[in-house]
Amino acid sequence: MMSDNLSKSTPRHVAIIMDGNGRWAKERRLPRSAGHNAGAKAVERTLKAAQKAGVKFLTLYAFSTENWIRPQEEIDGLMKLLEQTLDRYTKDAAKNNIRLWVSGEREPLPAGVLKKIDYAVSATAQNTGLTLNLALNYGARQEITHAVNALIAEGKTNVTIQDIQARLYQPDLPDPELIIRTSGEERLSNFLLWQAAYSEFYFTSVLWPDFTEEEFNKALDAYRARTRRFGGL
Repeated sequence: MMSDNLSKSTPRHVAIIMDGNGRWAKERRLPRSAGHNAGAKAVERTLKAAQKAGVKFLTLYAFSTENWIRPQEEIDGLMKLLEQTLDRYTKDAAKNNIRLWVSGEREPLPAGVLKKIDYAVSATAQNTGLTLNLALNYGARQEITHAVNALIAEGKTNVTIQDIQARLYQPDLPDPELIIRTSGEERLSNFLLWQAAYSEFYFTSVLWPDFTEEEFNKALDAYRARTRRFGGL
């Protein structure tokens, strides 16, 4: 009965691997920065779609620990775009009742980005609507290692699942029922490995800048059509 009810419901937490900005720009013979700018608009559309659908938590894979190997010019552009997006988000967050969380390592994010993150998180802390969790300078293996090292520092010798959960970047974040990846790739890419133990996956060939409310709802419909048994019958 529990799994049947869950299969027909809207997922409480949706996580998205936003892939395809570069390919979107290349297809149009535009610089990669144009793809990232178009991707930022897709973020705004998806936030509205998630709110409309009744999703409570939305995690977006914004920048991975592996992305630092990209050209410095592209990284600088992404950080500038992030600052601009955080400014706009903070301005509108009270009106939209969105709360911001961030998952990832603070180092080596630029000081300007960290300042805007801290302000946005503080300014939206009392909002009660959708929680947007940005996975920023995030890697799942790094997150698990971070939790284990915290337990070692505390002198723990007998570790439970609950111990590790309590030391993740956002311990109060529920596991995602649905993980979406755009652009046709079908892998996790070091994203939410601990939290994805029982997640449903939805892959689409749509490039992230072309991701719309309609595409988001297709993913929700696919999720609702599935039966989640959690190891049972």
